[in-house]
Amino acid sequence: MATKIRLKRMGAKKNPFYRIVVADARSPRDGRFIEEIGYYDPATEPATIKIDEDKAMKWLADGAKPTDTAKSLLQKQGIIAKFAANRN
Repeated sequence: MATKIRLKRMGAKKNPFYRIVVADARSPRDGRFIEEIGYYDPATEPATIKIDEDKAMKWLADGAKPTDTAKSLLQKQGIIAKFAANRN
């Protein structure tokens, strides 16, 4: 099963916040997911990003591919760099 780390949109109209989830690549954006690993709230100043590093590292090691936005959030938290360092 191909898995992706991506954002699931939540919140009210014109006031979104996002959960960072691991989902099957075939499931819809706001549909079923396997596990929630964090959240992202762009409405706060500065934007709030909270990601469970252990879960994210586990899923990256298992082959989950992050989307472009999820990858940039993981990079801001330093998780991509730690994952790359552990692989080599």
